[in-house]
Order: sequence, then structure tokens, then C-alpha cells
Amino acid sequence: MNKLIFITTILTLYSQSITAQGFYDRATVQTIELFFAASNWDAQLDALASTTEDYLLADSVRINGVVFDSVGVKYKGNSSYNANNNKNPIHIELDWVHGSYDYQGYTDIKLQNGYQDPSMIREVLAYAVLEQYMDCPKANFANVYINGTLRGLYSSAESINKKFNGDHYYTSNGSFFKCNPIGGAGPGASVSPDLKYINSDSSSYFNGYELKSTYGWNDLVDMIDTLNNNFTFIEDVLDVDRALWMLAFNNVLVNLDSYSGAFRQNYYLYKDLNDRFLPTVWDLNMSFGGFPGGTGSGQYTATTLDPMSNSTSTIHPLIVKLLGNAMYKRMYMAHIRTIVQEIFASGDYLTTANTFRATIDASVQADPYKFFTYTQFQNSLTTAVTTGGPGGSIPGIQALMNARVTFFNSNSNYLLVAPAITAYGSSVASPLYGQTITITATSTNTSAVYLGYRLEHPLKFTRVQMFDDGAHNDGAAGDNVYGVDVALNGVLFEYYIYSENSSAGLFSPQRAEHEYHSLAINLPYPAIGDVLINELMADNSITAYDSNGENDDWFELYNSSTTGVDLTGLYVSDDATNLMKWQIPVGTSIASNDVLVIWADDDVDQSGLHTNFKLSSAGESLILSNGATIYDQIAFGIQTTDVSYARCPDGGTFTNTTPTFDELNNCFLSIDDALIPMNISVYPVPSNGNVFVSSNKAEKLTIIVMDIQGRIVYQTSMENELLEIPSINWNAGMYYIRVASESTSKTIAFIKE
Repeated sequence: MNKLIFITTILTLYSQSITAQGFYDRATVQTIELFFAASNWDAQLDALASTTEDYLLADSVRINGVVFDSVGVKYKGNSSYNANNNKNPIHIELDWVHGSYDYQGYTDIKLQNGYQDPSMIREVLAYAVLEQYMDCPKANFANVYINGTLRGLYSSAESINKKFNGDHYYTSNGSFFKCNPIGGAGPGASVSPDLKYINSDSSSYFNGYELKSTYGWNDLVDMIDTLNNNFTFIEDVLDVDRALWMLAFNNVLVNLDSYSGAFRQNYYLYKDLNDRFLPTVWDLNMSFGGFPGGTGSGQYTATTLDPMSNSTSTIHPLIVKLLGNAMYKRMYMAHIRTIVQEIFASGDYLTTANTFRATIDASVQADPYKFFTYTQFQNSLTTAVTTGGPGGSIPGIQALMNARVTFFNSNSNYLLVAPAITAYGSSVASPLYGQTITITATSTNTSAVYLGYRLEHPLKFTRVQMFDDGAHNDGAAGDNVYGVDVALNGVLFEYYIYSENSSAGLFSPQRAEHEYHSLAINLPYPAIGDVLINELMADNSITAYDSNGENDDWFELYNSSTTGVDLTGLYVSDDATNLMKWQIPVGTSIASNDVLVIWADDDVDQSGLHTNFKLSSAGESLILSNGATIYDQIAFGIQTTDVSYARCPDGGTFTNTTPTFDELNNCFLSIDDALIPMNISVYPVPSNGNVFVSSNKAEKLTIIVMDIQGRIVYQTSMENELLEIPSINWNAGMYYIRVASESTSKTIAFIKE
């Protein structure tokens, strides 16, 4: 990179950090400008799309004014891509060449072209609905320019990748699959990610699923085998509630370019720290009845798509198995009712839809390559658009959903009467850690009531039955008050109530498990200031190895108090918007005036203390908190290999220094100083002027100063007790002063600012 580009990049990245708008802010239309050196960039992208599907090097991309040089670009999509289109879906890889590039933490930008969507809001609106019921990508709108020419308005959806998994599922190194057939789906495709069991040979599944992690095929086959052949254990290998929300969402919104449709695709599976696969919905541009491929089980009408669609299908085992279980079917229908009542019967979605339409109106008018007219966009909520392709027409969103509400209000499964939950609560309003409490719920018209709870946020919910027998602190037997005891051996208490009869079920809160009730536990937190982030290394090559022999990032916490402290209930994060990113395990403690090493390596499956994130050698922040109150936080810049960033002295001011792994910091002494009877000090540290060396030795000493690469930058002798080293004009960085007498020597590090 030449000097001008380097300076420009630094300035724009700095500008980004202080002025950039939220990249997925739905109230604004983002501006993305791509620049290619070649004028035939479109032909080159088409050629790659039809062969290797590799990226084409773009000279640069400018995102809301922030410039990144040398990025990867390719066309994406199946039916939405066509070599004859003037406006194709685009995937931009910011870190394709420069591994450190990201925009507000995002490295992948995925842009959809509005194919099959006169409204231009289907994808963004569908994600706005879905995010209320399960974790899903953020999405909004962007105007895209190529070589200075507007290509049009796109929808922009967050990539489902390691960052997404880490942000939502607390780890990022688990088994991870994109559930789309290799080579694309479509009529005549011989494979699909349908979750049908073929055999135990993982190679039999290679063409139906795309592995996105370094391993995981055996995990996937085991889950598929359990689904099809050992269904009793399905909750051990699959987040069933999340799967039920996915299926309910697909049905209500007639989102058939999904597992619920003919091609059983467009979802991801990630295996979390609970050893369960979590489904994540993807690709919603053809939701609200825009997909022409159907359900895969014969003829259907979008307005009257039955909630039991595909429940007897031979090609949808996930639907067949889940809806074939009486409890899961009742839970599924409870989720259906919640979406219909909260979003569509209430008209809530129309407010959101019209806000989006107002936001993008001018961009739609200006779009030179939109697939539908501006008039069709204006009428897209109420009026269907006839197409010449499969399916015949694309329904107006409001017209479709009004008809869906009418249909559900006459559907026999939807009209089944669920229990009522009129009250719930705890026997102790402010319980202590380790205390046993009773959770009660008042429910009528029920045959069974359950409590789902967890004691740590990343853990799965445990479901236990509640009782109205007078023997579970529930009052009198038969009074419709149900109770169960829970020991609070965790740092928090999150819970929901589920009640059912032979016909239907009901959750409290109705968005459970995505939402839940919570009860604060009084934990014996240390006082603020007692526990500090004391030392970190974000670029470890040789200084320390964990129990698996890996030289990963690490940091230390320091207990400055006079007594040992319990860290139960504290969290560490590198994201100020997610203070609860990694929870320190229950029972972890530090002795007085001691340190605790934690590996920041995204290896939570390893034994010991391992976070679900890594430290960036390019610089970031590290935060210690209880999830609400910050105990300590630091921000650090670019780090040097095998040089730590530590408080000097312990609990003091941070500086770059020689690492003292799993020991108290001794920043001004070399590691063998205890063996050297020489009292040498260097000050000030850090220094922005000259550096002084003082000695208690009234003898001739040799002074050698080396930089971090070991090059000698200054050499002299010292015969007095004080020496001034003329370092005011030296480059900023770390240096080492070697002081030697005839009998001994010592090395001291110092920082030049």
C-alpha cells in the first residue's frame, strides 16, 4: 500500500470510529460505492459466478464515506441472480485482502436486489418481525453505486458467520452449517438440506449442506439420526423451541423459500456450548408469499396455508417429527397465535412497513434498474403484481396478511382454547445466592403447568413440572396455584411458565423462550476497585501456553483487597453493547493480592477459564462488569508480539512491558533481577522526553539501549550515579536498557511515547 492510500485509510477509519451511523440502522439508507479498475467488471463477475464463484478484486469500496482499498466482490443468489440483470445481488468481503478490515465490526456485506418484491421491503420487514421471536440478522437498506453510477436500492442483511454466532450464541468455534444445497436449489435438484437420515456416512450429506466450520459432519449426522430415529432425545441435540419459532414464522408469513417450502433450505445450524444445534433463519426476500416454488406437498393457496402444512410430508422430517409430538404441536400453535395476534391482527406490522416505505421512497424512484415500476411500489401493500414467471403473481403484503388473519380466525387448530395464566411469582422477592425459592403460577383450564428456567444466561432452559397438590408451597390442593422449588445455585434466574391442556398451550411471557421473566439474585459481589484488569497480551507467540499447548491471547484479573474475593456473577466482554458476553464461572475466586489468568481464545469447550472471544492485536477494549455495573474497563491500541499491556505497579497505570504471566507485575525489573545485587532505576516510564538512569553503584557501568527488534540505538558508559540518555527525538515504542558491571548485569524495559 502506498503512503497516500495508507494515510487515507487511517484517516477514514478514524472518522468511522467517531462519526459513523449504525450500519444496520433502519431509519437511514446506507451508501455503498464500489470502484473497479476494469470497465468490464460486470462480465468478470458473471464469469466468476458461473465458474469458481470466487471474488473479484475491487480497487476500493466507500461505505458512508469510509474508504477500504482492495476488497473482494462477487455476485450471489440463485433465482435472484441472472447474467442479464443490470442489478444483481452482491457479496462484499472487506477483509478478503486486508484481514484487519471491518466496518463497525462487520466484514461481510450481503446485498439483495429486490427480485420478486414490488414493495422493496419484504426482507427488512420480515426480519423486523422475526427478531421479536428468535435471534436473526439485522437488516436495512442501501443505495449501491459502481464506478460512480447508481445501480439502485438494495436490502442489506447481516451475514450469519462467526461474529454473528459469537454475538448471539456465546461461542463461534462450534460446528456450523449453511443449509443450502451445493450448487443451488431448484426443480430437478437431487439433494436438499431436508434433515432426512440417509446413513451414518457423513459424505452422504456433503452435497446438501455447506460446512462453514473446520469440523462438524459427525455432529450433524448425529443430530439428523436423533431427529429421525431417536426422537426421545431430540432436546439434547436441537434447540426445539427455536425450531418451533422458525416453523411458526415461516407458516404465518408464507415464507416458503425456507425449510417449510419445496426446497427445505435457507437456514443455518450452529452447535452451541450446550451441545445443541440452533437454527437461524436466512434469506427472506421472498417472504409474504413471494416464493413461487410452493410447499413441496402439492397445491396450496397462500392466503389459506394451513398451520399443519407438511405435517405428513415425506420430505420434511423436522416438521413431521415436531408436529407429531403432542406437546410440541401445542407449543407450535401457541407461537402461531402469538405472531398472528401481536403483529398482524393488531396491525403492528403496517406501522413498520409504512415507516420503511417512507424511508426508501426517494431511493425507489431514483433506482434505474428496479424490477418493478414506482407505481407498483406505491400499491405493493394492497395490490398483487402479475408476473410472467412461476407462481403467476406476487401478493400485496397487507392484502395477504389481512386474509391470513381471517383464515386463522376460522382455523380449527388456531381456535382451540388454551389455558389462562393469571399470575406468577417467587416466594422471595430478593433471594440470596444459594437460597431455595418457590416459583408459583396461577393457571386455569389446564392439565399441566411447567417452569422453564436457567441459572446462567448462555445455558439452555430446564423444564420441570409444577404441582397443585398442596405439597409444593403452592397453597391448597386444587386451588389452581401451581408451585415448584428451585435452588438458586447460579448467578441469575431467568424463567418462563408454560401451561397446557389436551387441546392447546400458552407461554408466559408469550414470546418465550426468546423472552423470559427474570429474578435478581443478591450475589456477594466484590467492591468496585477490588478486582481490576491488570495485564493482557493480545499477540502471544512464546510467552505462555494453555493446557492444550496453545499460545493464545490471555489477560489477568488482580485482587487488590486484603481478603479473597468470589467472582461469581461477574462478566468479561470486549463489546460495550454486550456486557454479558462471557460469564466468569460460578465459584471462581482470587486470593488477596493475587492474580487470575483467563485465556481469551474463543475455546470455551476447553477445560479451565476460556472466554468466547479473542483479543485483537489491532486494539480494542476489555470490560469487567456484573452485567450492569462496570467494575473496570480498558482500551488498548496496536499490540506488539510477546509484549504485554500491564498496570505498573499492580493496579496502577497501564504500560507496554515485559510479560509477567500468572504473577504480580514487576514492570521496572527484568525477570532475573532478584539475583542481581544492583539497584538500577529508569524514569520517567513512559517518557516523552529524555530518560534517566540512576544507580547505587559507584563504578563504571556499560549502558546499551536496544529497540524491540534487538537493534542497538544508543551505547555509552556510566561512572556517576545518574545518567541522562538523549532519547527525546527517538521513535515511539518499547526499548530495553542493558546495564552491565564487571560482575553482573540487568535489563530494564521502558516506553518512549
